[in-house]
Amino acid sequence: MENNDTAKRMMIFICLVVSGIASSTLSTAMTTALPNLVEYFEVSTSVGQWVTSGYSLAMGVVMPLTAFLITRFPTRRLYLSGIGMFIIGLLFSIFSGNFAVMMIGRVLQACGNGVLMSAAQVVILSVYPAEKKGTMMGTYGLATTAAPIVAPTIAGLLIDAFGWKSIFWGVLVIMSVSFVLSAFVFENVLELQDKKFDVISFVESILAFGGITLGIGNITSYGLVSMEAGVPLVIGIVVCVFFVVRQCSLEKPFLDMTILTNRDYAVSVISSMVLYLVMMGSSVMMPLYVQSVMGYSAVVSGLVTLPGSLATTLVSPFAGRFYDKMGIKKIFVAGAAVLFISNVGMVFLSLSTPLWVAAVLNVVRNVSIGSLMMPLLTWGTTKVEFKKVADASSLLTSFRTIAGSIGSALFVGIMTLVSQSSAAAYGDRALIHGMNVAFLWMAAGALILLGISIFAVKNEKPFIQH
Repeated sequence: MENNDTAKRMMIFICLVVSGIASSTLSTAMTTALPNLVEYFEVSTSVGQWVTSGYSLAMGVVMPLTAFLITRFPTRRLYLSGIGMFIIGLLFSIFSGNFAVMMIGRVLQACGNGVLMSAAQVVILSVYPAEKKGTMMGTYGLATTAAPIVAPTIAGLLIDAFGWKSIFWGVLVIMSVSFVLSAFVFENVLELQDKKFDVISFVESILAFGGITLGIGNITSYGLVSMEAGVPLVIGIVVCVFFVVRQCSLEKPFLDMTILTNRDYAVSVISSMVLYLVMMGSSVMMPLYVQSVMGYSAVVSGLVTLPGSLATTLVSPFAGRFYDKMGIKKIFVAGAAVLFISNVGMVFLSLSTPLWVAAVLNVVRNVSIGSLMMPLLTWGTTKVEFKKVADASSLLTSFRTIAGSIGSALFVGIMTLVSQSSAAAYGDRALIHGMNVAFLWMAAGALILLGISIFAVKNEKPFIQH
């Protein structure tokens, strides 16, 4: 695509945003519908929750595959196939007569979303010039991160008015419009490579990424030393080693792991993983603090955490613009420093601390997270060869997703362990003490991030000069 074809590029971007909003919505919307689904399909809550955890697991499994698909199939056909798969998944869920059919639909939706998300990131990074990459990725990030945040609220209203299937009907309408629009405006903008589908690598990627994601996700419910968490985690880690060795030995790898030898890209991957570790830990801890520690209702918990979640989405496009103007160094240092300070503030919360203090600290923390999320991805993926951008985007997204799963389990585990061991000494304050210690470890993670930003990131010339 020619650089001066601004209108065509913008139409493609609009298609990416529309389908991204619709597909991202269903990653969280079903949490609100869980009680209705349990009753409708007459299954237990532990089985019913697979409509969300199964979706996340399928996303984790499909992400490595998308790097191969993006470089092997024409952009237009691949993107339309991703939307088509998502629409088929929606129809399965709408007309499901039992829970198994519902889950088939959810897996198809997750696979479609994985293709759409990876393809969108690579397309944006490919069709826009260097001085606009940050801004456009930030704007795309605003759309795709805002949708999951407001989705549970919108889903609740739809369920009360029209029933749980209305969620799928609403998304179906949007995705159908997106399919028609994309069919008219999309072009084959990505360069294809002569890669062969390696069945062994594909199976290894499923066992590796799927096993690790499932194992970590089960730690909170079953504990680390359990069949449900330990077995898939061990299998995932062992197979992951074989997967990496195989990729490094293939002339044309299924997922190019050699890009991790690129110093700046490796730094962006590690930084993104630490960021997601802290981010997902705090997103789980805040509702626990409001409800379990302070004793407020779920409604109050939502009101406390909502401003912070909105702050993450609203700051995203501004962060992209700042990245284009200043480069990564300054925004990285500032964001990591603010993240560290906000987590330290949570360490000193007590049972007598007003709830608004925690809400303000949560907003500050989320502003820093929103300022780093997309710039780190943009900076890292633009450091590799153009033909390896698809591998870089898929690999980074997969690793940070796994890190987020670890964060959710790790910090809840720290809070539980500390509160139980200190119950005799702290009494009623044991739970808040456990939470303080968990946030102390989050602050340590933020401090590592700050150290990376200061010592491992070079001061680069910004794209836009003043």
